[in-house]
Amino acid sequence: MNSPYIVFAAPDIHDEEINEVSACLRSGWLGTGPRVARFEAAFAGYKGVDASQVAGLNSCTAALHIAMLALELEPGSEVITTPLTFCATANAIIHAGLVPVLADVDPVTQNIDPAAIEAAITPRTSAILPVHFAGRPCEMDRITAIAERHGLALIEDCAHAIETEYKGRKAGTFGDFGCFSFYVTKNVATGEGGMVLGRDASRIARAKVLSLHGMSKDAWHRFSDSGYKHYQVVESGFKYNMMDLQAAIGIHQLARVEASWQRRQAIWSVYETALAHLPVTLPAPAAPETKHARHLFNLLIDPEASGITRDRFLEAMHEAGIGTGVHYLSLAEHPVYQERFGWRPEQWPHAMRLGRTTASLPLSPKLTEHDIARVCRATENCLTGG
Repeated sequence: MNSPYIVFAAPDIHDEEINEVSACLRSGWLGTGPRVARFEAAFAGYKGVDASQVAGLNSCTAALHIAMLALELEPGSEVITTPLTFCATANAIIHAGLVPVLADVDPVTQNIDPAAIEAAITPRTSAILPVHFAGRPCEMDRITAIAERHGLALIEDCAHAIETEYKGRKAGTFGDFGCFSFYVTKNVATGEGGMVLGRDASRIARAKVLSLHGMSKDAWHRFSDSGYKHYQVVESGFKYNMMDLQAAIGIHQLARVEASWQRRQAIWSVYETALAHLPVTLPAPAAPETKHARHLFNLLIDPEASGITRDRFLEAMHEAGIGTGVHYLSLAEHPVYQERFGWRPEQWPHAMRLGRTTASLPLSPKLTEHDIARVCRATENCLTGG
């Protein structure tokens, strides 16, 4: 292999992040402190909400879990979500003492189908948890109306959707809570990290308490230069807080989020043009009055049309030095859920088909023009035998 391996979704790290991390290390304060507060304030500003409405956490999974706890949903009640998502969505529901119920996706947008949500509602339903898949916004008008009509909580999984907008409104601001990821592959990356955004500041205050052992004061307030502060444990909480080391990266990643999105958009356009003639299904165009975060560019590979299986395509791209991803096998494909809930993939046929044929191409502002050309050439060669 003459050219370097193109890592799937490699983060685009600049000197600003590196210098901020160095300054954080030299400051002696690595845990939750002033840089987390700066990052929270910047994120709130980007989303157009007050800083009291957000809390930095160590993952989107933590954000989902804490959101459901803060809503005080009835134990054992049902939360409707999509089968085409990462396992963390379902696991957070389970860890909150609730029951995940799946509603199939639209085969074109790959987002949860509002009609399927409506059909899945039972007297035990307490919440809806839509996922803005790949950065494409769900149909939030219809989903919000369903939640209001049935008196259900609404929690948005925005792991792919930091930049996403629907009819002029930012993703994460429609529901009771919006939950965001800063994992290493995300459009704003801190290595590990997350954020919860809430409509009700009092619930966010409780989320902050839950995120650090249930203590009434976080470590910054206990050990800062204003002197030691006693704390009380008011709930049996968790260890979900974000560190200043993570926020040091996130501050500058977020400052470049729109410039990075423009670069993603440019790469997306190249892929659309260069791959349009190939025997695959490309992502559907973004709907009017929406902003797609351009988080994932996923192909659907039909073995009959292309002459290659999805898994063989992944192997061939790897052999060509190109990293790819699968987003996602449907939740019902996994043994743990089959055994616990009796799920079978055929119950959600659109998600099953998509999960068995999807493959995501590299999409990062870090990609050079040469990298993009290599991805396009390798994709064509793998699909046409060239």
